[in-house]
Amino acid sequence: MHKLLSQIKDPQDLKKLSPEDLPELAKEIRDTLLQVISQNGGHLSSNMGVVELTMAMHYVFESPRDKFVWDVGHQSYVHKLLTGRYDQFHTLRKQDGLCGFTKREESVHDHWNCGHGGTSISAALAFAQARDFKKENNKVLAVIGDGSLTAGMAFEGLNHTGHIKNDMIVVLNDNEMSISQNVGGMSAHLSKILTGQVMLKIKAEIDELLLAIPGIGKDISRYAHKLDEAVKGVFIPGRLFEDLGFRYVGPVDGHDLQGLIDTFETIQDLKGPTLLHVVTRKGKGYEVAEEKADVWHGAKPFDIATGQFVKKKANPAYTAVFADALIELAGKDEKIIGITAAMPDGTGISKFQKAFPERTFDCGMAEQHAVAFGGALAIEGFKPVLAIYSTFLQRAYDQVVHDICLMNLSVTFAMDRAGIVGEDGATHQGLYDIAFLRTLPNMVVMAPKDENELRRMLKTCIDHPGPAALRYPRGSGLGVDLDPEIKALEIGKGEVLKEGEDVALFAYGHMVPPAMEAARLLEKDGINVAVINARFAKPVDKALVAKYAGITKCFVTLEEHSLDGGFGSAILETLQGEEVAPGVQTKCIGLADMVLEHGAVTGQRKALKLDPEGIHDTVLEHFVRVMEVLPAVGKDKKLFTGNGKTSFINKIKKDHLKLKQSVNG
Repeated sequence: MHKLLSQIKDPQDLKKLSPEDLPELAKEIRDTLLQVISQNGGHLSSNMGVVELTMAMHYVFESPRDKFVWDVGHQSYVHKLLTGRYDQFHTLRKQDGLCGFTKREESVHDHWNCGHGGTSISAALAFAQARDFKKENNKVLAVIGDGSLTAGMAFEGLNHTGHIKNDMIVVLNDNEMSISQNVGGMSAHLSKILTGQVMLKIKAEIDELLLAIPGIGKDISRYAHKLDEAVKGVFIPGRLFEDLGFRYVGPVDGHDLQGLIDTFETIQDLKGPTLLHVVTRKGKGYEVAEEKADVWHGAKPFDIATGQFVKKKANPAYTAVFADALIELAGKDEKIIGITAAMPDGTGISKFQKAFPERTFDCGMAEQHAVAFGGALAIEGFKPVLAIYSTFLQRAYDQVVHDICLMNLSVTFAMDRAGIVGEDGATHQGLYDIAFLRTLPNMVVMAPKDENELRRMLKTCIDHPGPAALRYPRGSGLGVDLDPEIKALEIGKGEVLKEGEDVALFAYGHMVPPAMEAARLLEKDGINVAVINARFAKPVDKALVAKYAGITKCFVTLEEHSLDGGFGSAILETLQGEEVAPGVQTKCIGLADMVLEHGAVTGQRKALKLDPEGIHDTVLEHFVRVMEVLPAVGKDKKLFTGNGKTSFINKIKKDHLKLKQSVNG
């Protein structure tokens, strides 16, 4: 139990502590972060770096009346601890526990749900404008990291804020640079003088006196303003923000708690938009995280004493297999280019960069730019491979349409973290990419059943003379043997893994292995299941669909994706086509119209019935229902006569009834 932190049930409790107690509280907060993140995993280095900054904000301002808008939200753990969530903090990122990002449904102190970067300034400006509409007087602060400033949306927000000039504070958490003792100290000192209320009043009074001088007053005033700007331009590294319409303050030491408190007290009542430049150190207080902040950005469970991550025996991750395959293919083709958007480690592009530094580009948190950049490279004859998480590719949808598909450019989209991602929760789930890509002209959409097929699909995408996308999941592969040579697949052709006459199970991507296991379980029930590795959501293998429409009694599709517009929808559309009879009874298994929150992937798949047992139960229920209605429509009445079919169906119905009763019980 932490003596001081455990007493804070509300930010008002923080204000009751004496200044002498605050450093000890900071230690307790860092200790709590280490204890919980070492067990649950999570964003360590960024939160260790904002301890004093968050404490100072809550010490000076009045949350929730004053609104804090955190960009991305992964650095809000300290904010959670100071707003009454200490007792729940051990549930961080667990099923039904605290979210790893800010979440309005979780606390009145969380005003904005987030998980993607670059949104805070736009949201804060809207909160400030709404406050002014309602004639209220609360403060609004946006906290944005230097990484998020690479997002175009952040600059759009800065530009609009500087234009309409609402009272608000943007806190730039700069955790990449260090404070220079000389330049930084002088700059902060000058900023404090230039932005202090007394100085502002003096400047205004001098300006009035100058303007009152007959004949030359305006010219002298204009010259004085230019001199003022020139002085600030020399000494203050914030001219860009000044030109955008902000009052720039800083840089200030983000670990000097009293200095931060003094600065916030100085600027809290200033009129117009103010940008406070705060310099912090990622991983502050935990040496191994300070030394390798990027490694500890999203930490897996680890041993605090040794700084070693808890290693579990596992097969190579899909991300690693992708990176190795890309390196192998690029070694034979100098036209291949690796591109990512601020996720070089997460996507494996950092590994590619070590092999081909001149052919690697990290565009920053700028997915729109990355896609357009890749498109123009394709026009010039190169073969760009954009490695971007499924959830982040959503941010560049217009560029995928406008800058790639409409021109039919040969660009590969390697979508990591497709499907359920687990602990990162709703904002990071990759559950919509099939739907938003397969509708686009010229686009080919595919997903591998295992890591060997991932390698083959990567080559298929790169060789294809048009846009192509492949999706693959987070986590380890199956440990299958890899072909010595990477060979492309025939586009639009699926793979029959198991023959069957009762049910055709069309599985997409990494849902193929659980489909095979479910088929084995169904065989024990006497149901003969064909399993097809669909491979492509666009184009669908119409020949296989037509074949099994004539062989089996019903279809089941399986995907880890939203059912609306997903792979199952593609199969239904194919069945409705002129080439295929539309009467096949089809059950689509996937995710309903829902928001999937955070939790362990295994548990979520089980709850959603996407594990082998759940698939078995759903297919069984569907098959029984189909067998009940077939005689009513006069189709294949022989099913109920001869060869013991009638007794078989009755047995299935009876077993299914027992199953439902056991579930309900």
